[in-house]
Amino acid sequence: MRNDHLDNIRSQMLYDATRKSTGLAYVLWFFLGNFGAHRFYADKTGSAIAQLVLGIVGWLTIWLFGLGLLFLVPLWIWVLIDAFLIPGWLQSHNLALVDRLTPR
Repeated sequence: MRNDHLDNIRSQMLYDATRKSTGLAYVLWFFLGNFGAHRFYADKTGSAIAQLVLGIVGWLTIWLFGLGLLFLVPLWIWVLIDAFLIPGWLQSHNLALVDRLTPR
């Protein structure tokens, strides 16, 4: 009985330490969304790198007759869509975490 209680406490502590926060994801999205920070946080590394490259190339070429806008406008649309997807990503991550930590 005591071991079950300790296992539950340990599982809860592990969950709290490794769960993803929607609030933090939105802060990253708001301030660093052009660089894919919210996607890195949500473990979507491949698409985060794509956003990072689009953001860097876009901002570095914005001064060349507005060429950077060809990279930035699609990025901004993508980042805006991400605002609606963040809760689902993190909910899936946190539920999978619960499944891994729940004793069978």
